[in-house]
Amino acid sequence: MSLIEYFPGDSFMHKLDPRVKLIALIVVTIAIFITSNFFVIAAFFLSCLLVWQIAGLPLSKIKGFLKFLISLFAILTVIQSLFLPGEHYLINGYFSLEGAIFGLLLSFRLLTLICFMPLVIMTTPINILALGLVKMGMSYKIAYMATTAINIIPTFQDETQVIMDAQKMRGLTVFEKGKLIDKFKAYPVLVVPLIIGAMRRAQLMGVAMDARAFGASKTKTFIEDIKLNGFDILALVVILIFCGIAIWANFAL
Repeated sequence: MSLIEYFPGDSFMHKLDPRVKLIALIVVTIAIFITSNFFVIAAFFLSCLLVWQIAGLPLSKIKGFLKFLISLFAILTVIQSLFLPGEHYLINGYFSLEGAIFGLLLSFRLLTLICFMPLVIMTTPINILALGLVKMGMSYKIAYMATTAINIIPTFQDETQVIMDAQKMRGLTVFEKGKLIDKFKAYPVLVVPLIIGAMRRAQLMGVAMDARAFGASKTKTFIEDIKLNGFDILALVVILIFCGIAIWANFAL
């Protein structure tokens, strides 16, 4: 299971209205990018891990991305330390200390956001998420395209693994044991069949949508409906207060 696949459960996060989750995600994202204090971002990060635990989501899902993220964060920190000027340099005019600190801050922000975003998708069925977007005023066509794109990513991941397994059976082990440059050279073997499969799937999906007269009716109806209740409003108020205190603490500390 990936970080963008629904994880069934009965926690408070699963019961929250999708509109509350989406608004909370937007507010938290803004608050994190406004924040420049490591301690405040750490508070966001620890609260995110706490919500993961309460929601019953496996923290092991994050571990699979850490190898890639660590490399990305290291590159980001080095680039910032090289090109961001500062008053203190680590090596003879290169690698400014201020740039390295700013790179670490950006990395910590991204890590926190990457942990927050799956909380919405992993606790919300894709049809309810689409309904929430429509209820927030988004066009149903756009909401359908957005949720379909999210829903199809796990399929692409499965197809990628199938293609890699097929290449391994043919003796291609570069994706496991090869060097980085060799992996880049071997990517056409992986990407070409993946693109062809995506084009075929898009064509079949278009035929299926036309067969069901997608977009013919201006008024869209839903089998299920969602309504805000007292618990949803309370949760939203708590999130807004938490973000407000975090922003205040960022400028006060």
